[in-house]
Amino acid sequence: MKAKKALSDGELIKNCAIKMAEAFNENKVGNKFQTVPLSKQTVTRRLEDISNQISNNVKDIIANCSYFSIALDESTDVSDTNQLLIFVRAIKEDFTIFEELLQVCSLHSTTRVTDGAKSMTGTISGFVGFLRQNQITVPTLHCIIHQEALCAKSIKLSTTMATVTKITNLIRGGNRSLTHRKFLTLLEEMDSAYGDLLLHTEVRWLSRGKCLVRFFELRHEIATFLREEVTNSAELQNDLEDVEFLRNLAFLTDITQHLNVLNLQLQGKKQTICQMVGFVDSFRKKLHLFKSALDKNNLLHFPCCRKLSEEEEGLEFRDYTEIIEDLSSEFDRRFNDFESFRPDISLFSNPIHCDIESQPGHLQLELCELQCDPSLNTSQVTGIDFWKLLSPERYPLLRNWALKLCSVFASTYICETAFSSLKHVKSKNRNRLSDVVLSHILRVATSQLEVDFISLVSSFMKPQCSH
Repeated sequence: MKAKKALSDGELIKNCAIKMAEAFNENKVGNKFQTVPLSKQTVTRRLEDISNQISNNVKDIIANCSYFSIALDESTDVSDTNQLLIFVRAIKEDFTIFEELLQVCSLHSTTRVTDGAKSMTGTISGFVGFLRQNQITVPTLHCIIHQEALCAKSIKLSTTMATVTKITNLIRGGNRSLTHRKFLTLLEEMDSAYGDLLLHTEVRWLSRGKCLVRFFELRHEIATFLREEVTNSAELQNDLEDVEFLRNLAFLTDITQHLNVLNLQLQGKKQTICQMVGFVDSFRKKLHLFKSALDKNNLLHFPCCRKLSEEEEGLEFRDYTEIIEDLSSEFDRRFNDFESFRPDISLFSNPIHCDIESQPGHLQLELCELQCDPSLNTSQVTGIDFWKLLSPERYPLLRNWALKLCSVFASTYICETAFSSLKHVKSKNRNRLSDVVLSHILRVATSQLEVDFISLVSSFMKPQCSH
């Protein structure tokens, strides 16, 4: 079930186990395997039992946790049904964090809550507005990773990316297997460092950067191939020989790679909002550094631009500072809703050296104690591990404050990983799963909780055998 295989695979596994036992002359073992019920119906019932146990455990965790938050995201499956995933992040008094699937909602007739845009954050008809209309006052955040991706899309070089995509699809897209094989042969004959082009898809976060890097490195081979093998490609050949296009390509490749580094940093489960905002702040500082460097035509942090400038003497990249400025402004605008967390993040990151008088009044006395505590002052640990060291008896208010901050979901990354599982579970060849069974599969596939199989088995009065 963790492997997200078809429910009917139980019979196949059973038959294989029987054959293995027979191959080792273990007929008694084979006969025992015969009695194990693994039909599709039986596996479905066992799946439901496991899922229900996990669900009950999640409810217990929520009931006994210090704080929790939820993350929501929506995507359309292969049958054009909108699937809303709701994950919960709960934190216990010892700072143990749980991130578990709370609910799968199949939206057959409405898409009231959707992926990270106005329908989610809108104050009137969006999810946030729905909370306010029902007098539910809670902090709400738009996923950091989604914000970063939207910032990346603001770079005004879409024509360049469109040309790259067009040439890539011309060589290896659709039914162009013969053209693609010829291109691979050419790369081999030219002893190219890369064996192929990479396709780009808007859905995958990192594919754009990887596609651009590979395209830039193969630009000479691609130009040769278009000239020798592809008819009616004169316009595209001209692009690959045009200095302006190549400048745009080099810059777009470099800045996209920098954005990819940030994107990778933001991915991962159980990260705190402090860590993620720190990564974003670091990138914003880098943007100021990039602008300063480009003002002097210093290409230290732009390897593709530097490589192109070595091939074409006298190339200037100073005019790209405007794009850097626009990108920086976009980051400032889109991450403005995180500014309300800034004082808390500052205190969480550096409680030993913070200005006590500027902190919330109910924390000030305990901060005086903390900053004069020799064991804490000499500690080398940081972040959430530091706050675990605080004695609940001596620092109850500070611990409670830190627990609350650490419970915050700063991204819907966990939802995105679950959508990857959803795509695997509900495919073109397996698209008739009921909403209930799909929910059970995703809960089992994504859960990090241990399943108590002994209690599950003991809960049945009589074990069922296969006849």
